[in-house]
Amino acid sequence: MKKQVLTVSIETAIFLFTASVLAGALNAVAGGATFFTFPVLVWSGLTPLVANVTNMVALFPANVAALPAYRNQLRALGKKIWPPLMIGVIGGTIGAVALLYLGGNLFAALVPYLMGLATLLFATAPALRRLVVRSQRDTGGRGSWAPVAILFVFSLYGGYFGAGLGQIVLAALILNGHEDFHEANALKNGVVSAISLMAVLVYVFSGAVSWPHAAIMVIGATAGGYFGATLSQAVPQYILRILVIAFGVFLTIYYFLEGA
Repeated sequence: MKKQVLTVSIETAIFLFTASVLAGALNAVAGGATFFTFPVLVWSGLTPLVANVTNMVALFPANVAALPAYRNQLRALGKKIWPPLMIGVIGGTIGAVALLYLGGNLFAALVPYLMGLATLLFATAPALRRLVVRSQRDTGGRGSWAPVAILFVFSLYGGYFGAGLGQIVLAALILNGHEDFHEANALKNGVVSAISLMAVLVYVFSGAVSWPHAAIMVIGATAGGYFGATLSQAVPQYILRILVIAFGVFLTIYYFLEGA
């Protein structure tokens, strides 16, 4: 792919920074930062594919920054940590390669559907987690290849687009037998980081990243994540989730109408 040579005006930089601060704070509390950062990058003038690639690179440091807080839980998992991480590595790599191989035209056409799917997954993830936990208890935790396949499919999705990824990966890990919430949440951060790392490596070497946009959003998202704890004490999480879902519905309708 031809390298992107792009510049950012002062007005756009301020807009990107403000949006990424809000997105970073939101991600630290309720998740769903991509619902805000992706459309902002598109509205700043990037193509949907370049916006998606740049967004993944910009949010990657924030994903990794959460890992040290879970080091005790991750260490306690021992060898059980490796299968989910390898699934994330393989799925994230294939998803990212598929995005670049299939090209920007297909991705642009899929954006309304991807945004709708991401909104649906984000909205239903808590109920899905409860359903999965109940199912695991009812069946005595007896497994099959289905939970592994589901995690792999979610990893593919994460490498290709990834909005709302953390919520659905958490549900998939519970389905794979990690019923302790703190253990599953710690492993979720590891798997999402593995998916993001492989996708970012593929994207960086593709030359598709708009580095001026990415640099601004890395700083903003990191700052927002740092202040996310304050936001969590000021605004109930369920209200933030409702706002994310409502905005996701709005974006889905907007992209469908734009493509009509």
